[in-house]
Amino acid sequence: MPAATSPHRRRRDSESDGDGDPDTSAMESASSEVFVSNKKARLNLNGDASQSTLRSGLLSNQDSAHSSNTLLQAEILDPRPSVRKYQPGSIVRVKLTNFVTYTAVEFYPGPSLNMVIGPNGTGKSTLVCAICLGLGWGPQHLGRAKDVSEYVKHGFQEATIEIELAGDGKRFKGKNLVIQCNLKRENNKSTFHLNGKPSNKKAVLEVVRTFSIQIDNLCQFLPQDKVVEFAAMTPVELLKSTQRAVASQEMIDMHSDLKNLRNQQKEVQANHVSDQDTLLNLEGRQRMQEADVERMREREQVKQRVSLLEIARPFAKYRGARITNKTIKEKYKEASQELKQLIDDVEPCLRAVNDKQSYLQQIDAVVHERREAVDKADHAAQLLDKKVGKLAEKGEELVKERDAEINSCKQDKQAATRAEQTIIRLKKQMEDTPPDLDIASCNEQIREKNRAFEDYKREVSRLQRGQEENTRLGRERRQRIEDVKHELDDLESQAAQQDKKLKSMSWDTWKAWEWVKAHQQDFERPVFGPPIVECSVTDPKYVDMIESIFGKNSFLIFTVQTKADFRKLQNQAHDVLHLSEINIRQMGVGIDKFSPPVDKDELARFGFQGWALDFIQGPEPVLAALCVDSRIHRTAVGLRDTNTQQFDQLQNSPIDSWVTSKSCYNITRRREYGPSATSTRVRDIRKATVWTDQPVDITVKRELQEKIEGWKEEVDSFQAKNVDAQTEISRLREEMKTKQEEINEMQREKASKQKALGEFKALPTKLAQQEEKMAQAQESLAMMRERLSVIQDKHDAVTMERGKVALDYANAVLTLREIHSALHEAEIMAIEASSDLSTLMDRNSSVKERLQNKQREVDDISREKLAAASAAQRLLEVCRNLMTTADETTAAFFQTLPEGQTSDELEVEIESERARLELMHEGNGGVIREFEQRQRRIDALKAKLEEISHSLGEFDEKIKELRGKWEPELDQLVAKISDSFSFNMQQISCAGEVSVFKDEEDFDQWAIHIRVKFRESEPLTTLDSHRQSGGERAVSTIFYLMSLQSLTRSPFRVVDEINQGMDPRNERLVHKRMVDIACGSDRQAALSREDGEGKGRGQYFLITPKLLHGLEYARGMQVLCIASGEYMPAERNRIDFKGCVDLARGLRAEGVRFGVAV
Repeated sequence: MPAATSPHRRRRDSESDGDGDPDTSAMESASSEVFVSNKKARLNLNGDASQSTLRSGLLSNQDSAHSSNTLLQAEILDPRPSVRKYQPGSIVRVKLTNFVTYTAVEFYPGPSLNMVIGPNGTGKSTLVCAICLGLGWGPQHLGRAKDVSEYVKHGFQEATIEIELAGDGKRFKGKNLVIQCNLKRENNKSTFHLNGKPSNKKAVLEVVRTFSIQIDNLCQFLPQDKVVEFAAMTPVELLKSTQRAVASQEMIDMHSDLKNLRNQQKEVQANHVSDQDTLLNLEGRQRMQEADVERMREREQVKQRVSLLEIARPFAKYRGARITNKTIKEKYKEASQELKQLIDDVEPCLRAVNDKQSYLQQIDAVVHERREAVDKADHAAQLLDKKVGKLAEKGEELVKERDAEINSCKQDKQAATRAEQTIIRLKKQMEDTPPDLDIASCNEQIREKNRAFEDYKREVSRLQRGQEENTRLGRERRQRIEDVKHELDDLESQAAQQDKKLKSMSWDTWKAWEWVKAHQQDFERPVFGPPIVECSVTDPKYVDMIESIFGKNSFLIFTVQTKADFRKLQNQAHDVLHLSEINIRQMGVGIDKFSPPVDKDELARFGFQGWALDFIQGPEPVLAALCVDSRIHRTAVGLRDTNTQQFDQLQNSPIDSWVTSKSCYNITRRREYGPSATSTRVRDIRKATVWTDQPVDITVKRELQEKIEGWKEEVDSFQAKNVDAQTEISRLREEMKTKQEEINEMQREKASKQKALGEFKALPTKLAQQEEKMAQAQESLAMMRERLSVIQDKHDAVTMERGKVALDYANAVLTLREIHSALHEAEIMAIEASSDLSTLMDRNSSVKERLQNKQREVDDISREKLAAASAAQRLLEVCRNLMTTADETTAAFFQTLPEGQTSDELEVEIESERARLELMHEGNGGVIREFEQRQRRIDALKAKLEEISHSLGEFDEKIKELRGKWEPELDQLVAKISDSFSFNMQQISCAGEVSVFKDEEDFDQWAIHIRVKFRESEPLTTLDSHRQSGGERAVSTIFYLMSLQSLTRSPFRVVDEINQGMDPRNERLVHKRMVDIACGSDRQAALSREDGEGKGRGQYFLITPKLLHGLEYARGMQVLCIASGEYMPAERNRIDFKGCVDLARGLRAEGVRFGVAV
């Protein structure tokens, strides 16, 4: 395809193909603008051109003399006209203007397999983007830039996509459909034209969908950035996409109807069960309340009777009052007669009582006189008794005094004896001389011992002071450790936030990092975690620009420093933990090996504040890894955007990557096309999400941890010193104890000798003292004998006086006895008189009391008579009022009351009815109303349940009928896919099958299961990301997509770089199968044609940056080779790839003719 060069070309973020290593692709790939060619310059390498076309292409470069060579070339190529036609909806032409990398280009794909090839960065995936956006779908189906404005080429305000689709003869009368899409940068909008007429996106989508084009179905349209998404599709999603790709709309609608019917049926069944439970509950409650309702009605009747009985109380009270009044009148008359008779009977008894009372007074006077005489005699006897007692006490005191003198005599005798014995002992001791004592020598020895003791004591004090100092230092170190631990906790709280971000970004990477932190000691050298947790941005104002430099994988790279650690971590992550998203980089060089392309002064001249490396802090190995992965040492950072002059200067400078506050620039230079072959990729700065809250500085964290470890070692050293000092102190204390015992022994010996010498010198004095004591004791004995004689004389005088007083006391007691007897006689007479008086008074008291009681009785009865008459009158008035105001029912009830019923009888009846009422529980006042409402609900629910049962039956019939149509078609469809998939897998010596998982309860859970086997020894296993490798999944994916080819309803299919993860063998096999199927040389395709399906021959786009040599080529393929570079002519008409190919074929034919290898 013809192309031309341009000075430079900027690439937008949406064009990034993700091909190759980031370092090499960013530094070495370069591309140029591609211009449109005319129809004579079309790239047509499918070999289907006619002889005349081949001849004219050859003659355009050679003269007529070589016409015979051209005929020979035609015979060798054996050209034949193509029988393939474009199916309705196939892409006939794609024209792009100012779209992503292209200024102007026009593609002419073939009707079958189209191989779109070219180096990385030339714009292969741009064709895929154009197909998606040009047919009306949004950028979300591409997995790249989200805004359509991002697809407008840098430096332009509008881009144009024009796609020509093969028309349907019936609808478009044999003409093709041309869709034009204009993308505008200014308002981020797109406009459409259909066949030159203005239209809108909705109308375009409606027309495109009539061709069964499904850009949003990954089974038909698989762009580069959606390959991972296709691999991540669940079996349920795969079934949905497969049906959309190959099944009829009727079949898709049937599946949707089945799911809706089953959901509706479940909802109705849930309502049915709920209503049944409600009905059973209501009926149970109704049965339980039937008896309560009957009791409530009976209770109302009893309650009404109680009310009427209570109203009738005045009538019963009036009848009782009238009877009581009559009874009281008769009682008053009888009591008055009894009072008069009693007064006449009691008059004689009162005269005898007065006579007996006068006699009693005379007896009381005699008793009083005799009692006074007894008191005087008793007082005199008591005085004599006290005098006898005092004399007895005095005699006892004299006896005690005598005994004391006798005891004192005994003590004096004992003291004289002891003094005599002591004198003998002292005289004997005076005969023995005590040993000699050298006081000065003894004191000197003691002082020497004390000096040694003090030396030990001072040493102990010195060691104790050292212990105290060590203890103080240890406390100080521990306090420092606690302070630093608090700092670490603060740092760790930030690190925890980064761990959460790591976990949300990649669970596998977070899981591996948790294992690394717990097993750092197992590695040869420290292993560093992903930059998201190990690094931070030094200045927050640069964080958006710094993060925009990195892709997701750059934040998740582990950094190791040895090969052994690399293998250990890799084996642990993949083989033991079974983690997939793990990126490991081994760094054996330091950060000093990475130098920027220019110095800081020249960098400042361009308006930059520094390199990205200057604004990132973290461990050196991690920073070195980022230099390799994202070239942060070569990426300049500036707060102001780059103007045109600066941009031109930067293009000619060694700086090829920089970021500003708005955009990220990356210049790619293609050395093979010369120094002016450059392209510039521009991406908008994205909002920072990783390093927004600055994570912990790992270097600071390690420094703090090293300080803690150092201080812990110092604390242990201080403790060890204290232990040694304590051991030395214990030893010194033992020495001090020994010295102290020696000193004490010497002092005891000195004291003993001094005591013996002192005692010897004191013996004469002690002897004189004892002799004096003995003389005093003998003198005291002589004086004691005189005192005993005096005491005895006093005791005899007291005894004589005591006997005389005792005789006087006996005479006084005899006189008292005689007077007391006379008093007893008078008292007996007074008691007899008092008894007679009491008897008479008791007798008269009874009569008097009877008289008083009878009078009170008459008075009480009189008052009762008046009260009863008044009460009866009041009750009569109340009864008259009740009869006047009562209604007919109450009045009739009053007439039915028994004539003789008393108030008590009425109260008994009321209490009886009340007791009956209490036995009937009152319950809820609205229970009867509630009972009736519940019955109405029961009747309504029964009718509703009958309708639901009928509805469920209808659902079962509809589901059975619809499933009977849809399920066989689905089984037949999947069987064809499985046969084709199995055949494709057999062609590469593998096995596979496709089946339908059927969930009998839920049509939403029906799914497609792909089972594959890549080795002879293993069984068929379900395809997923855990069992198969990336290459095996890629092979299975492309074979599944090719299996749909023979059944597809879409006119074209796009697959972008599906072969990137395959090994050469699988890539060759897969390519061969793709050519066989797409170009019609396949057995399965032939069978499809024999079946008359007319499918399997649709258009196919395979985009790839690399192809192996010697791949299968079939007539019907078309290779679209995208070429761009420095030497492309500016005039597009000057390049003709077809002419070049024809010329090469002609030369090769001439060489064969003359036997020369060309």
